[in-house]
Amino acid sequence: MGGGGSALRVCADHRGGINWLSLSPDGQRLLTGSEDGTARLWSTADGQCCALLQGHESYVTFCQLEDEAAFTCSADCTIRRWDVLTGQCLQVYRGHTSIVNRILVANNQLFSSSYDRTARVWSVDKGQMSQEFRGHRNCMLTLAYSAPWDLPSTPCVEEAAAGGLLVTGSTDGTAKVWQVASGCCHQTLRGHTGAVLCLVLDTPSHTAFTGSTDATIRAWDILSGEQLRVFREHQGSVICLELVNRLVYSGSADRTVKCWLADTGECVRTFTAHRRNVSALKYHAGTLFTGSGDACARAFDAQSGELRRVFRGHTFIINCIQVHGQVLYTASHDGALRLWDVRGLRGAPRPPPPTRSLSRLFSNKVGCAAAPLQPA
Repeated sequence: MGGGGSALRVCADHRGGINWLSLSPDGQRLLTGSEDGTARLWSTADGQCCALLQGHESYVTFCQLEDEAAFTCSADCTIRRWDVLTGQCLQVYRGHTSIVNRILVANNQLFSSSYDRTARVWSVDKGQMSQEFRGHRNCMLTLAYSAPWDLPSTPCVEEAAAGGLLVTGSTDGTAKVWQVASGCCHQTLRGHTGAVLCLVLDTPSHTAFTGSTDATIRAWDILSGEQLRVFREHQGSVICLELVNRLVYSGSADRTVKCWLADTGECVRTFTAHRRNVSALKYHAGTLFTGSGDACARAFDAQSGELRRVFRGHTFIINCIQVHGQVLYTASHDGALRLWDVRGLRGAPRPPPPTRSLSRLFSNKVGCAAAPLQPA
């Protein structure tokens, strides 16, 4: 059931687990954020570290890479913007009073969510907070943004969504839709009976899909607040979501990935083989890549569900995955960034492996307290 993938090991300097991995829009750079309080920029051309971003006073929880700037957020309650060429810190965004969980850069605005129960929007260039969103009863974990031009052009919607709509998910069991321009809560999406861990937004249909510890996914109209449908088949928390071509892929603590028809909620496929929770998903060119708590990444044929390849080598949970060209990038809590050759996963039978892999692995010193997993 699926051959193994190989990687060439190269050492780097992260001294703690990697919490997030971001690929630049042009595909030329990678950004990693770590438990060691630093972020690193990597070139996708040669796999070399091109900048070390130092300045946070605690671990980096999340990061986002744009073509000209890198953004990181941290348990030190701050967000930072960095020059991708020099590694210099250009701006520090201060105001949150607890861990900043997520950030999102869109429409020349910076959005953030925090354990302090607030979300905020900042001017990217000036570093000033322009709006604060209060109303959740517990910490905010995830967020998504719909720009004004993605929303219907009816008069009532235009007035309410002049600055776009921000959607946030919280451990209080709700998601909320906020008017960015006014800061007012537009809708509260109630129905989950557990924390909202993840969400994705389908902007053409102005529909939000939320995943929860209650083992369900729910679809919502973000304009009216109506719950459209409930996806019930998982037997554990829904940890991650991916929306592709009117299909919703969900990774769960029940060790499976499921594929659902976004418009009906019907489950059409289940991907098994994981030995622990599914922690990361990425669809690319007909292949579904997954990362798991069993320290392995896997490649499935998205249409048939066939397991095509297993990538072994990490020793802790894989927190994030990205794909660019013919390379899969996996970031783990073991402090390693690994690059894997994924050629031959689609179409004709996979050719024999080359005598020398083009893949690279960044294996780093680890500062984690938990005992390492035995790779599956």
